[in-house]
Amino acid sequence: MVKVSIIVPVYNAEDVLPRCIDSIINQEYKDFELLLINDGSKDESGNICDAYARKDPRIRVFHKEKTGVSDTRNLGIDEAQGEYIQFLDADDWITPDSTKELVRAMEAYQPQLVIADFYRVVGNNIARKGSILSSEVLTQKEFAECMMESPADYYYGVIWNKLYRRDILDKFHLRMDKSLSFCEDFVFNLEYYLHCDTIYPLQVPVYYYYKTDGSLVAQNLRLDKLVAMKTSIYQYYDNFFKHILDEERYEQERLSIARFLVSAATDDMAIPLFPGTRKLGEESVQAYFSEEGEINPISQAYYLNKIFDRYLNTIAMKYDLELRDVRVFYALRKAGGTKDARDIADYTGIPQAMVFLSLQKLAMRGLAKVRFDLSKAELEITDDSKALCDELDVAAHDLENACTKGFSEEEIKLMKQFEARVSKNLKDDIQTI
Repeated sequence: MVKVSIIVPVYNAEDVLPRCIDSIINQEYKDFELLLINDGSKDESGNICDAYARKDPRIRVFHKEKTGVSDTRNLGIDEAQGEYIQFLDADDWITPDSTKELVRAMEAYQPQLVIADFYRVVGNNIARKGSILSSEVLTQKEFAECMMESPADYYYGVIWNKLYRRDILDKFHLRMDKSLSFCEDFVFNLEYYLHCDTIYPLQVPVYYYYKTDGSLVAQNLRLDKLVAMKTSIYQYYDNFFKHILDEERYEQERLSIARFLVSAATDDMAIPLFPGTRKLGEESVQAYFSEEGEINPISQAYYLNKIFDRYLNTIAMKYDLELRDVRVFYALRKAGGTKDARDIADYTGIPQAMVFLSLQKLAMRGLAKVRFDLSKAELEITDDSKALCDELDVAAHDLENACTKGFSEEEIKLMKQFEARVSKNLKDDIQTI
């Protein structure tokens, strides 16, 4: 059995489908199957799906007459063989660590659902979106109270920023309602939430949601029409809270629950100069530089540093830190706790003044006890930083796996021997300077 089934409904998406598929098959996580379900496309989408399937055995393609996205997703769920299920839309794409981070969260915390942040893409602009600030596992009731604060937030309503457990979908016969043409994914989620004792909010963006002209947000629906559409599914929303809250609390919160009817979608702010908005491509650490000729030690060092920075950047987002903060923490930890601030700056490539700012932030966040003067910094790892240390160890392991991908055990052993000799040579040369 594969670990994850990734389901993508496809309809007339020939211009954007390759980007979507490439993001899935080229991501870091490999233990998945990809179900491409062609919902009666009239363009080349079906042929594109078949071409990818011929090259990658993890891809299964289904062709059918057009019956709509809900029925298409249901077919994907029925055919899925994975332990977990992840959804994408064909005009969107995922981050390189998307499925990896979702699965790790699921297996580390054992919730019934993982829900993650995402990127909102509008033209060349991008903004990170999320709703829950906590990084702790939430009970069903705690999660419901968070949802009451932002009832129309895409974060709760969509299915593509979540990882579902297939055993729950099958046990309770949860499928998309084919009779709905509006918020069918939200209704699906509401029914799924009813069977979740615990939910984990992953503080990492895992998905790029591309704004299209055909979206409800882009249509500028009149408020009265929006309310009429929402009224048709309000019974599902109201029923969810009736099940979650006791009678007294439900009566207290009825006005908050009813806000769903007049709340507008809150996912569409990705405009120039707006706080949190940046250019597409600047949201993450880049890990590739095109270069002609053979790989040399300088190129190799560049790739190693860039890929490791990408891993560290994901950790930084989880802990609401800057990349430089995590790099400083990592350097001090590797140095044994005490190090000249100039050495930290030299090791990380971060200016000394910024090193001190990072140390102050780490201390304020309780991730370390830091004592420093103008020359030396002393770091004492706290109990609160144990999880951060574990994440750094995983990142280092991921880097090693990236370097040895496709290697045999004997090749890995030889590589480590050569690395040890190279490191010794370099250290000897540095000491003679």
